[in-house]
Amino acid sequence: MAASPSLVAAVLAHSGRLEKEDLGTRIARLSRRVEELRGEVCNMINKKYNEFLPSMQSAEDLVSQVDSLSSNIDLLKSRIENEVTQHTLYLFYLTCIELFQFDRAIKDYSTALLEKKYVAAARHLEKARSSLKMLESRKGFELKVLKALGTELTVQTQNMLYHLGEEWRQMVLWKLPPSKEISSAETVMQTELHLRTMPLKEDQIAGPPVASVLQAFAVLGELHTRLKLFGQLLLKYILKPLISYPSLRPLLEEQPDTVILHFESAEPNLEHPSPMEVFGKITLVLEVLHKHLLNVSLDECGENDKDSRVGLAEMLGDMVWEEVSGCLIQECLVYSIPANSSKLEQYVEVIKSTEEFEKSLKNMGFLKGDATDLLKYARNVNSHFANKKCQDVIVAARKLMTSEIHNTVKITPDSSVAIPKLPDPGAGDNLKMQKASKILHNELINLENETKLSQQTFSLPTCHISVSVEKLMELAYHTLVEATTSTDQCCIQLFYCVRNIFHLFYDVVPIYHKENLQKLPQLAAIHHNNCMYIAHHLLTLGHQFRYCLTNILYDGAATFVDLVPGFRRLGLECFLAQMRVQKGELLERLSSARNFSNMDNEENYSAAKKAARQDISAEDADRLHSLCRIMLEEGPLVFTPLLEENKNKKYQEEVPVYVQKWMMFKELMIILQANLQEIVDRWADGKGPLAAEFSPTEVKSLIRALFQNTERRAAALAKIK
Repeated sequence: MAASPSLVAAVLAHSGRLEKEDLGTRIARLSRRVEELRGEVCNMINKKYNEFLPSMQSAEDLVSQVDSLSSNIDLLKSRIENEVTQHTLYLFYLTCIELFQFDRAIKDYSTALLEKKYVAAARHLEKARSSLKMLESRKGFELKVLKALGTELTVQTQNMLYHLGEEWRQMVLWKLPPSKEISSAETVMQTELHLRTMPLKEDQIAGPPVASVLQAFAVLGELHTRLKLFGQLLLKYILKPLISYPSLRPLLEEQPDTVILHFESAEPNLEHPSPMEVFGKITLVLEVLHKHLLNVSLDECGENDKDSRVGLAEMLGDMVWEEVSGCLIQECLVYSIPANSSKLEQYVEVIKSTEEFEKSLKNMGFLKGDATDLLKYARNVNSHFANKKCQDVIVAARKLMTSEIHNTVKITPDSSVAIPKLPDPGAGDNLKMQKASKILHNELINLENETKLSQQTFSLPTCHISVSVEKLMELAYHTLVEATTSTDQCCIQLFYCVRNIFHLFYDVVPIYHKENLQKLPQLAAIHHNNCMYIAHHLLTLGHQFRYCLTNILYDGAATFVDLVPGFRRLGLECFLAQMRVQKGELLERLSSARNFSNMDNEENYSAAKKAARQDISAEDADRLHSLCRIMLEEGPLVFTPLLEENKNKKYQEEVPVYVQKWMMFKELMIILQANLQEIVDRWADGKGPLAAEFSPTEVKSLIRALFQNTERRAAALAKIK
């Protein structure tokens, strides 16, 4: 390898610095250096080449792969383009078919509609709708014509519904009252339902039967809507009025091509109709509908599948039965529940008629399945009787509790509550009889050697009680007598209903009559007697009925003794509170009696006598009024500041300005001649002229002094506060 110029220059430069060396030595050293450098360069080149060779091979392999892939891509692209073209052609072919089917379905629909073949027309419309949905589902394929097709389908569907609606209105014609609200039986009597039974004209194209129209509605998905509207009108204008108004009677008028259902009015025998009568009315209406309108089976899905067929009567029944049965319960069966247990056996007729009513509805297809809520309600008569009886008893008891207390009746030790004779325990209750006999025997043994007590020992002393309380106790006794002849469940409910009566008395009477009990002493005393009278009966009430009630109540549960302390406390607290009030009033009256000391002194005796009596007689009041009148007429004449008498009138009229108690004096003069009502009116709840001059205590003292102690005086005193 030849030396490069730069290498030679470097060598020469180096040789210049080595002047003492000979030329041969330097050439040899330079030659060795050149060989060393040449070796290093060769090694470097070999190393780089060895590193580059694999990369070059890899690049060549990659280029080969890219060429192969590019070739595959071109092939695949060619295939895809070919397949897309074929798929597009296929989609276009399918679209043409769907468009053709849509067009054919619309044409067939139009032909069937002209011929009044409504079921066929409706099914052609559904085929057109199916074709349109298929066209709309083609992704990547959109036509502006689809919107036009959708519009055309909507128009034709509405046209079809219009024709069906017209046919339906000719078959079922309603004539309704002008008022939308049903307020009376007279309003309902304006309702008529016309059902067509045959085509209008035989020489024309025969009108479609009702099944055809309703089936077409079903195919189009409109049957439920039409039937629901019919059911709402049927409920509002026919079924519910027949239940609610006893005077209404359904009347059927048959014409050659039409049946007319309307109403007539008759004087009702009862305020609430019997269930049998109402069931007959409803059955008549539904039989007419079943015969002329609803006795058809329809295919809701539009397919001839037996599993999908449903009776029209069943569909209508599902829509209206819940409201009909609820109305029958609330407006009819509720009022047929007996008020007395002795009439429960007669209710078997109601249960039987309810069963027959539901059976007839099932035969017509209006009902399906087992017993409905209507029949369950009728069969559960014992529970309903107990609930109704308890409700009536509580209402009657509350009415007695809120009546006047002052109407009284005299009670003596010989008085007793008039109740029917209690029934003997059932013959089958041998165990109960044995236990009762054993208890009575033990009681007789225990008392045999004891000192005999007076017959009056446990009697209530002679007193006056409210008539309402006497009736309340009679109500409790009669309710318990009713319980003895009832079923176990009813007996328990009636027993606890009686207990609730006394709980109600304890809560209601003190609150309802609170003001009168606080202000009228006589009523407080009567209330005390009422509570003691009730407590007296509660001591033995449970024992009297113990052996006549159900076994569940026999062993100690049938008792009222626990209520006795509460009633005694209720009467005593009210009475003692009134005694404290009377004590305060007596002390107030006697406050001027000078402690009743030194009665030999005439002045002290006069003051004590006046304090004890507190009574201004009518004669004294008249005399006081006369004296006051003299003062009222002549007193102002003192004011004469001027010599001319006629000029002093102005000053005499101004007496109230200068005499501070003048208006009080005039009010006192009025009170001396007034009655209780006039005094209360002048007081005017603390806002009248009397209240401006006197305090409530002063007015009360004047009333007590002028009037005797009566209920009217107590009522007047109660209003002065």
